Amino acid sequence: MTDKANEISALLAPTVAALGLDLLGAEYLTAPGGAVLRLYIDVPEAEGASRSVGIDECEAVSREVSAQLDVEDPISGNYTLEVSSPGLDRPLFAARQFARFAGQVAKVALKLPQEGRRRLQGAILQVEGDRVVFDVDGAQFAVEVSNIKKARLVPDWAALGLAPAQDKSGRDARPGKQRSNRKKEGAGKAPAAKRNPTNNPAAKGRLTRSKRA
Repeated sequence: MTDKANEISALLAPTVAALGLDLLGAEYLTAPGGAVLRLYIDVPEAEGASRSVGIDECEAVSREVSAQLDVEDPISGNYTLEVSSPGLDRPLFAARQFARFAGQVAKVALKLPQEGRRRLQGAILQVEGDRVVFDVDGAQFAVEVSNIKKARLVPDWAALGLAPAQDKSGRDARPGKQRSNRKKEGAGKAPAAKRNPTNNPAAKGRLTRSKRA
């Protein structure tokens, strides 16, 4: 997160907690004509199996934090407030969040390059204090959380049943599908484009509200 996002997240976290929810983190994006403040909320980890974030929770958080932002006034100028559930490709902001999803794959953008990299993708191996260790191309790659600009989980869409499994050549690996693909290619036709499930079914709640200074 940026310094501004960290500041706002620390300011609003107690308000969100008072509603029985966790503020995972914030994104603060500036642009000509106004900024965007995006808050990601979730139910406490212990309640994840029995509760989920929906539009009602997003509305409640938006209402409470809007009032607090009006009083505290940490953002000058116009901005848009977005309150959202994390979704399957959830963003990761803190060391404890990386530790929670150890073993899963994450896509990471760095603030400062490391070993010539500004971006990386790999499985989260472990968390050592404020360092996250990834498996990147078969080698360990350690990154300080403070140097992570942005990170998100990379869902296994095929395992979730939201995209067809693929073999090493990128073909549909479902039974009976490979032969069909070969016949199509032999006829000189390009194989059908793989569906990209961008509509995340886990993102059950998102609320956007514009605010003016």
